Amino acid sequence: MGRRNKNKLFEAVEVVDAGAKGKSIAKSPDGRVIFVNNAVPGDVIDVQTTKKRKSYFEGTAVNFHSYSDKRVEPVCQHFGTCGGCKWQFMDYKYQLDYKQQEVTNNLKRLGKIELPEITPILGSKEIYFYRNKMEFSFSDSRWLTLEEIQSGKDFEDKNALGFHIPGMWDKILDIKKCHLQEDPSNAIRNFVKIFATQNEIPFFNTRAQNGLLRTLMIRTSSTGEIMVLIQFFEENKTVRELLLNAVVEEFPEITSLQYVINNKGNDTIYDQEVICYKGRDHIFEEMEGLTFKINAKSFYQTNSAQAYELYKITREFAGLKGEELVYDLYTGTGTIAQFVAKNAKEVIGVEAVPEAISDAIENAKRNGITNTKFFAGDMKKVFTQNFINKHGHPDVIITDPPRDGMHKDVVAQIINILPKKIVYVSCNSATQARDLALLDEYYKVTKVQPVDMFPQTFHVENVVCLERK
Repeated sequence: MGRRNKNKLFEAVEVVDAGAKGKSIAKSPDGRVIFVNNAVPGDVIDVQTTKKRKSYFEGTAVNFHSYSDKRVEPVCQHFGTCGGCKWQFMDYKYQLDYKQQEVTNNLKRLGKIELPEITPILGSKEIYFYRNKMEFSFSDSRWLTLEEIQSGKDFEDKNALGFHIPGMWDKILDIKKCHLQEDPSNAIRNFVKIFATQNEIPFFNTRAQNGLLRTLMIRTSSTGEIMVLIQFFEENKTVRELLLNAVVEEFPEITSLQYVINNKGNDTIYDQEVICYKGRDHIFEEMEGLTFKINAKSFYQTNSAQAYELYKITREFAGLKGEELVYDLYTGTGTIAQFVAKNAKEVIGVEAVPEAISDAIENAKRNGITNTKFFAGDMKKVFTQNFINKHGHPDVIITDPPRDGMHKDVVAQIINILPKKIVYVSCNSATQARDLALLDEYYKVTKVQPVDMFPQTFHVENVVCLERK
């Protein structure tokens, strides 16, 4: 006997809130939460459940009785299939409201700490074409949309250059126009796809691990410079040069054209040799008179304009007078460290990625900054009492950890040395709340400022100032 389908259809359900990871929230008749992946708070929907758990359902809206006044018309033709901009159908002012709500809820419910009044979220001036880095994948068996399948047509062009379908590592949606990175990003991507298809250059097949073209990365900067990197699965000098020369001829404005030959199972380039084909092996970003060298492997905040606002808030919260020793944990390429250096006696930056530290040292030298020092290594192993004894007891710690937050040993070391002030920059307010709870016995949160770095998505940054009790 086959397994009975336990999925349910709930009719005329009102969507009441926005939840985590871009999903909206409705309630079933028995009171259980339904996480809906394609609705806006205020919609009244019929929802077909796709998963059932003890305390909640997951589902998809299959019919709309009425639409929310929070809705707007999505600008992108790929919205709903591409997972890049999950909130594009929600008015931006409501996106900001729900991001503010997420930060507040996480700090209060997860952190369970005393909070000051949380400052209203700082929205992004640009809500489209704000990213300075995009990565696209090639595929020889592109994802067909539901409309294409239902049309019954036979599609000869199976090639794709675009984004992974959410949750599917081997399915690529072909992108005609993306609204996240300003031109010539779309023009470059479309040219590469058309030229490669016309010249029968094979696109990659992830499952079979064959084909030539793997990924395309495009980086732009506020200085107007452009980096393009094409990743090939294997070396074919004739074909590689055919494509790269075509890109050079079509887009002479490209500052840096590079390539990678990567025949390993995954397409990450961080353990690969990056070869410069034309121009420089880097581009430059500029912020408040400081210049930052960006290479193919560099981490740099992907919304340059909003990163400037984030760093200004960080500097303001630090409240430096010129006599402080500052530790910048998870410093990356040292952007925050250099940004606050003119207001500090000395800044010590620590980062796990050696290449990032090399960039930080080079950038500081280029910018004429002499009061910074940078060290590479696993944070929990570098940030020790011996390190502090050698380099000095920090007055202020700035920390900007990855989404997982700070390692418990790092938090313990901060508690051990108790600097006067901590400025905690976070891209995940849930793990930030966890860390703040660990610090709560010794520190009081005095300022909270959410910052929207990624319009049309559910992601939100948050900056917190803690002062010793």
